[in-house]
Formats: sequence, structure tokens, C-alpha cells
Amino acid sequence: MPSPDLLSRIEAGKRAVLGQTELMHREFGRVQSSWKYDGTRVTAVDVAISEAIFRELSREFPDDHYFSEELAETDTVMPLTQRFAWVLDPIDGTNNYATGIPYCAISLALLENGVPVYGLVYDMARRVLIHGGPGFGVWDGDRVARVKATPPDAQSLLGFHSPYDKEFARHASVLVQNFKIRGLGSSTLHLAYVAVGLLDGTVDHNVRIWDIAAAVPLCLAAGGEVHFLNGEQFPMKVFNLRMGRIQFIAGNAAVCATLRKLLA
Repeated sequence: MPSPDLLSRIEAGKRAVLGQTELMHREFGRVQSSWKYDGTRVTAVDVAISEAIFRELSREFPDDHYFSEELAETDTVMPLTQRFAWVLDPIDGTNNYATGIPYCAISLALLENGVPVYGLVYDMARRVLIHGGPGFGVWDGDRVARVKATPPDAQSLLGFHSPYDKEFARHASVLVQNFKIRGLGSSTLHLAYVAVGLLDGTVDHNVRIWDIAAAVPLCLAAGGEVHFLNGEQFPMKVFNLRMGRIQFIAGNAAVCATLRKLLA
């Protein structure tokens, strides 16, 4: 049985995320944005959601660690030393959000001893909270969800973004030749959509830990696999805003085996 400590945090996380959806919808496509040191976009709503969620959670769990993409810019590497930690991307898909494209999400992960044990992803486009983790199952709103069980074929839908490092441009050619591609502008949603069976798989070269920490436990709990191609990411031992980009593939076992072979 899950511990009361874990269950109380899951319920608090749901409340905190859902409490920010009204602001998210109200300012969608209207809010002004600027560009950060790393070339990514940020809006006042990103910052407001980050502050509000952590303010609410920290009142109930003051000893937990809180890590967000929208921390004040810093080169400091922050060690994870507490049993429970939260990793937040207040708006994954900020480019979409600022320009009025609805594929964006609030992404909140709960980690225990550095391992993501529960993910909460608010899918703004569908107005649905996707949530779950290993031992809990996965819910897409009120629907129990699973990763697609079918083997990959030419009709399979694959989430894929143009790689930041053009060294991986050859992967784009291979994937386009073998699958139908969807590039939504949100790595969180690509992986969460694998978990709930909307996409067959995803390949990404561009993410950092806050982009996927909430969606990884969703995918694993739904019967999928996540394979990191440039080193395991969990258990997370430190949080670093200047971390390198993560490369991974995800899907059911057959999808992942096919992707590994194609990308080798």
C-alpha cells in the first residue's frame, strides 16, 4: 500500500495544478513573452504558475525540495537531499502558449528518493488532467489509460521534434520514412500521449529533466518503456538549470525495439 505521506502529496499536487488552469486559459495567446539566456521563451504566466503551485505545496510540505524551470537564473547545481521533491515545468510548450497554439501543459512530477513516482500533466488543448504513476495506474481525465499494445507499422503515429543538434538530422529522415510524424511543440504532451494511447511512440533529442519528469512515470505506469540514449536520468541526484539536453525514445516494447534498430 502507498504510504500516507505519498498519498497526501498526490492529492495536494492535483489541487495545486488544477488551481492554476483558470489563469492558464485566461491568458492563453494574450500574455507578453520574453527570451531567456538559453534561447527559450518565458511569460509572466509561467512565473506566476510556478510561484503559486510551490507556494501552495510548501505550506503543507515545507521540508520537500522544489525545483522549477522558472527558478531565478543561476549556475548553481542544487543537490537533492530530501525524500520527496517536486519538479515543475509551469508551461511546457511556452512558444505555443504565447502565440495561441493550444498544445501546452502544466507538468508537475513528484519524486521519492530521486525517482519520479507520480506525474500530473494538465493538457490545456483537451482540458484534461493526465495523472498516475507505477502502482497507481494512469488516468486520462476520468478514463483509465494504457499505452497502445500494437506493434509499429507505417501507420503508427510518432511524436518528434526537429533536433536542436543537427547531428541528429538523419534521424528525422529515417523516422519520416517509417512512421507518421506529429510535432506538437510540447515534449511533455508527446510522452503523456504515448502513456494514454494517443501516440504510438516518441523520439526526442531536445528535452531537459523538467520537460519529462512528470510524463515518465505516466508512461511506465501505463505499460510503456522509456529508454534514455545518453545516460540514465533517474534517480535524480541534482537539479541543474544549465544541464545538457536529454535524448530518449518511448513506446511499448515493440516500438522501442524498432526505434533502437532504426536509429542505431
